[in-house]
Amino acid sequence: MMTKKTTLVFNIITIIWQLLLLLLLSCHDLNLANAAGGKWDLLMSNIGISAMHMQLLNNDRVIMYDRTDFGASNISLPNGKCRNNPKDLALKVDCTAHSVEYDVSTNSIRPLMVQTDVWCSSGSATSDGTLVQTGGFNDGRNMVRTFKPCSTCDWQEIGTGLIQGRWYSANQILPDGRQIIIGGRDAFNYEFYPKTASTNKVFSLPFIQQTNVPKEENNLYPFVFLNVDGNLFIFANNRAILLDYTTNTIVKTYPQILGGDPRNYPSTGSAVLLPLKNLQAQTIQAEVLVCGGAPIGSYLKAARANTFVGALNTCGRITITDPNPQWTMETMPLARTMGDMVILPNGNVLIVNGAAAGTAGWGIARNPVLSPVIYRPDNPSGSRFEVQNPNAIPRMYHSTTVLLRDGRVIVGGSNPNELYNFTRVLFPTDLSLEAFSPSYLDSNSANLRPQIISPASQKNIKYGQRVNIRFTLSGSLLNTNLIKVTMVAPGFNTHSNTMNQRMLVLSSEKVKKTGIFTYQISSIFPNSSKLAPPAGDANVRSPPFFSTLSLRRFHSRDLRNNSFNIQVWKVLSLA
Repeated sequence: MMTKKTTLVFNIITIIWQLLLLLLLSCHDLNLANAAGGKWDLLMSNIGISAMHMQLLNNDRVIMYDRTDFGASNISLPNGKCRNNPKDLALKVDCTAHSVEYDVSTNSIRPLMVQTDVWCSSGSATSDGTLVQTGGFNDGRNMVRTFKPCSTCDWQEIGTGLIQGRWYSANQILPDGRQIIIGGRDAFNYEFYPKTASTNKVFSLPFIQQTNVPKEENNLYPFVFLNVDGNLFIFANNRAILLDYTTNTIVKTYPQILGGDPRNYPSTGSAVLLPLKNLQAQTIQAEVLVCGGAPIGSYLKAARANTFVGALNTCGRITITDPNPQWTMETMPLARTMGDMVILPNGNVLIVNGAAAGTAGWGIARNPVLSPVIYRPDNPSGSRFEVQNPNAIPRMYHSTTVLLRDGRVIVGGSNPNELYNFTRVLFPTDLSLEAFSPSYLDSNSANLRPQIISPASQKNIKYGQRVNIRFTLSGSLLNTNLIKVTMVAPGFNTHSNTMNQRMLVLSSEKVKKTGIFTYQISSIFPNSSKLAPPAGDANVRSPPFFSTLSLRRFHSRDLRNNSFNIQVWKVLSLA
């Protein structure tokens, strides 16, 4: 049984150093709306499926899947395997894959087999790196499935692990390592996984029903963030609450987002919990950013009248820990629905994918937005947005995005059509995979990226532990006052909602120079699982840890002392 005194071990740590030469580019009071940066690369033109759902695992591989009821995909299952499911709505016997594993290091894919329909599901990774996936459509609505990170592993069907059918729900890892699964179509409640004797039921949440718009909904895939006090910030449609899930009590009701327009599916904006700072302070501030979406009524106008309303160009920002929280609105340089928001290793937010008109749904969006935008949360208001270089592939409905360990952002999916239609439709099914490299990966800044020399890849770190981090830097003009250490948790991405995405800025002392090109900084790791929520294992009650990103080898699990080894990111990104 886990207690607050249980040893915390971080299996991987992302260390990000902000250096003076690049920091100056983002700190001047400049008009950034017309700037451009970043680079696009086509990784694979055909991965065989449309990447509707995506999760980075701890072996540097990304699990992707679409749905089982759209006919045969473009990649066969290996060794003559076939999926035999008499309940399937398209093919009772299907010898093609609807999930793949992408290996980042080799830029290759491996077909996987899911048995029941995983369409529009949710999930998160557990303490041993296993992806736990919940819900779906048709025969998959009450299912729980797992995928362990190994070179020969495949999907395993746990069975009806959910009491309520979950379609378009959201997951969040809790401080004790469990997952909470909230909402979904016709699911105005929440439940936990794994279950205990006291939680083997669903818990009513009227807020989800109250935010449901008849015939349009706009409250699906709610945005859920673990607040620093251990309660849950839940945003649905245009409103938010703070929920104490231990007592099923709403402890705070937030004001409606200014303008009143919906932000959840199918309006489909996106949201992030901005990086948490000052983690040793008595009071820690937490801010949420909600961007884009479509005005109220957009879905019905597009679906019934073929009228495509312009997307929203606003972001709302709110300090959810304030006694009297209020929304502050900002204007994006590009209107966007179905955009994805990715917290980059330097604390900035990438807004990518989506459309400028219409809404989420089958073929009811127009005007692809090809240019990403960088949002710099620490800049003064009015100078936070920076338009990036565009890609050439429209990423519309069902596109996905996750941060990779090398600092790139992987992008896939878009407009899966019935029977994988590649012709005679405005936006054909897209099976390609791209990577966006932010400007911190530019070759002209290579000498400014530090190389960590310690701690070693294998090291145990406890809650609240102080760790000396040594690194080398061949470049000059290092401003030691501007260096910071961050931790990033990768999320499960689908429908513009990246669940469990989280960044912590560690408290650190001043950098010391220990050699000609060698430096050291002492950092204190989080002292609470409310700040660094563990990823609990459904079968093994292991010490909590914070799953973050690395570049190369991963931890190995030591069952003898029930601990996890860290992996440090060797090549670092810059502001």
